[in-house]
Amino acid sequence: MTDQTTTAATPVRAGFVHTDVMAAALGFFRQVWVMRTLSILFVLGLWEWAGRIPVSPTFPTFTQTMGALFGMMADGSLFTAYGETLKPMIVGVGLCGIFGVAFGLAMGLSRRFEWFTLPVWVISQAAPMAAIIPLITFVYGIGLGAKVVAVVIMAAPIVVLNAYTGIRNVSASLLEMGSSFMATPAQRIFKIVLPAASGLIFAGFRLGLAQGLTGAVLAELLITPTGVGDLITYSRSIADYPAMFASVFSIIVFASVAVTLLQRLETRVFRPDQRRSG
Repeated sequence: MTDQTTTAATPVRAGFVHTDVMAAALGFFRQVWVMRTLSILFVLGLWEWAGRIPVSPTFPTFTQTMGALFGMMADGSLFTAYGETLKPMIVGVGLCGIFGVAFGLAMGLSRRFEWFTLPVWVISQAAPMAAIIPLITFVYGIGLGAKVVAVVIMAAPIVVLNAYTGIRNVSASLLEMGSSFMATPAQRIFKIVLPAASGLIFAGFRLGLAQGLTGAVLAELLITPTGVGDLITYSRSIADYPAMFASVFSIIVFASVAVTLLQRLETRVFRPDQRRSG
């Protein structure tokens, strides 16, 4: 009798163990970092496969691109190029952080100023950058100032519009509380409005940083070949396609890492209600 019970229970236990293993495996693959890692590996695998076919004589494999990337890192040319590229980006994004928030604040607090300037920023966000570069070159030349202007044109709309959205959606109850405590206009701005909108302002700065890097590289490609843009242009001119793709790949990695770190900082510093758009 005991033997029969043990024999009958064994398949049931085996079934439970199999179900637990499957559930654990599904739970593991549903984790965000696992899905992201698998998607990245899938894309890189496709890249390697497309380079080995090849889809084009000018399309290198992923391993060739990584070899060229590590070569540029070893001889220091990549770091020197980024030193040049980051100069206009830092200046331009810094200007956007100061004046962009000021514009967003003015738009959020004044209906008349909003009516007058909001269409300009919306149109600027949709404007094709490549078509504006010749005008920038004509007005500002081919120096650092022209590249800073290119960065500002790319980054300012998103910084201003995010700041405007955050300030416009500040809770009315907070403003009423400030009025009931007889707060001055300056106190309402610096102690109520800006802290309440700080989450969206920081999000705009984070997205503006990525746009600023795009503007800096685009300016180097279309105005003066310096920095990372010079690496791309020079590698293409001598048909060193692995180095050209390595330069482009480094831009993607740099922007992704910078935006991810700022996003983590944003999540850690600001409450969820401060990161909502309304």
